[in-house]
Amino acid sequence: MVRGKDLYEILGVPKNASQDEIRRAYLKLAHKYHPDKTGGDKEAEEKLKEINAAYDILKNPEKRAQYDRYGTVDGQPFDMGNFTGGFRGFTEGFGEGFESPFDDLFDMIFGSGTRRTGRRSNAQRGNDVQTTLTITLKEAATGARKKVRYSCKEPCSECHGTGAEPGSKMEVCPQCGGTGQIRASHGFFSITRTCPQCRGEGKYISRPCIHCGGQGRISSTRETEINIPPGVDVGTTLRSVGDGEAGIGGGPPGDLYVHLQIKEHPLFERKGSDLYCEVPVTLSQAISGTVIKAPTLIDGMIDLTIPEGTQSGDLLRKKGLGMPHLNNRGRGDLYYKIVVEIPVRLSKHQQDLLRELDDLANSKNYPKYWKFRELKEQKFD
Repeated sequence: MVRGKDLYEILGVPKNASQDEIRRAYLKLAHKYHPDKTGGDKEAEEKLKEINAAYDILKNPEKRAQYDRYGTVDGQPFDMGNFTGGFRGFTEGFGEGFESPFDDLFDMIFGSGTRRTGRRSNAQRGNDVQTTLTITLKEAATGARKKVRYSCKEPCSECHGTGAEPGSKMEVCPQCGGTGQIRASHGFFSITRTCPQCRGEGKYISRPCIHCGGQGRISSTRETEINIPPGVDVGTTLRSVGDGEAGIGGGPPGDLYVHLQIKEHPLFERKGSDLYCEVPVTLSQAISGTVIKAPTLIDGMIDLTIPEGTQSGDLLRKKGLGMPHLNNRGRGDLYYKIVVEIPVRLSKHQQDLLRELDDLANSKNYPKYWKFRELKEQKFD
């Protein structure tokens, strides 16, 4: 017991402070006067002892009530028989094992969660983490192993996920006496609910870890590698089991979900499993036909035959040179869209040569042009 000093003043809280306010004040002061912060200063060490002593009393509802009433704590073991809170008048005269015949009725009305007879575990699975990763079109075609950085909750390195200050221990909950349950009885009715202080565990952390604030987890940035299979597309989601946030109270970790985005390629456009590539050719190449070198996404350069009389917009297909099918054999196709480029900034001599070519041409050379000339002379209703 800290003699001659007000416990509330030591923690810097008012007398009507809630348990949560007391806990937060303790964590703040304990962090301030922690030996790692003060370098072993004797005065700070004594101050920390006062803070711990004050918190040991005020965190305990029974001891706090006794201190508020008498200004002291007798140090005798806490007797659950003398502590029934607001339910004292209801429990007198009934044994611990008493349950009302109307318990089943309460279950039907309020659900089985209203009446619990066993201790509940606070172990919870960690949250799943969602993140986005951008890859290239080539990586989507070949597959890749990529590093992913993301923010998540990891086990505290100081308390190793327990939430307790190293060297401290779990104490029996004074509100439920270690049962994890609080019973309210009156007449023929008996209702059992989970203890709000220990949340059904029967024990609670006497001194929360300063590093993580008693949560057992801290915010961190993690890096992991994931395998990207060939054929993924925009919006594909990859799951990495166990790489999500750390669990609570010994629970399993969550999973990591990576949503893929794909950069635009300067040459290739993807449509499903097929690829499209625009190939400009000269006027003479389109007229006479030729063989040119054309790029592929992952198969190097290939020979592409431009047939004689190729028109702008024609598609030339190369089977099996498109994107791989995800989780399946085979690949899509690669289409080359021909763009006949009209020459610009020609000299007068070059223009005269082209006009001479037009003068020598007929309907066989320009079938669409000559057909249009015929149709525009006709009268239509």
